[in-house]
Amino acid sequence: MFHTDPKGRRQAPPLDSAALERLALRYVERFATTRARLADYLTRKIRERGWQGDAADPRGLAQRMAELGYIDDRAFGEARAGAMLRRGLGRRRVSGALRAAGVGEEDAAAIAPAVAAGEQAAALAFARRRRIGPFGNAIPDRETRQKQIAAMIRAGHDIDLARKIVDSTPDQEVEALD
Repeated sequence: MFHTDPKGRRQAPPLDSAALERLALRYVERFATTRARLADYLTRKIRERGWQGDAADPRGLAQRMAELGYIDDRAFGEARAGAMLRRGLGRRRVSGALRAAGVGEEDAAAIAPAVAAGEQAAALAFARRRRIGPFGNAIPDRETRQKQIAAMIRAGHDIDLARKIVDSTPDQEVEALD
């Protein structure tokens, strides 16, 4: 089953279509993924181990896995977006992560309203975790204020929302931010 390379190390044999399908099934059973990520994984495995047989089609195999219901890009995107919002990350970070994961434009557009609806709650969760604005102990000086705004922007939040939260006083009610 294993071959040896010139240095005497064991190497897995080149992939064929059945082995590639087994790899794909094992990957989708272990990880939540998208069609693009699965295709990239299979392409990498073909590059690492080589190929024998008819031409390989990792994108076609990923599409077939999606048709069988093993992969759902929209469900993956919704779960990833929800997790990121709960962690306090903003709309820009969420959309960037979805793009990087290979979630298509149509699926990303369907997820966008839910992301927009949870944007303020995510910003407040970030502020609570970092003790910014109404969750801080004191009113920050100018330098600290700038650093807090920068941190919120890096987390993907809108600058106006970041300023509004950072400028809130520790005794201010959170609901008053609207």
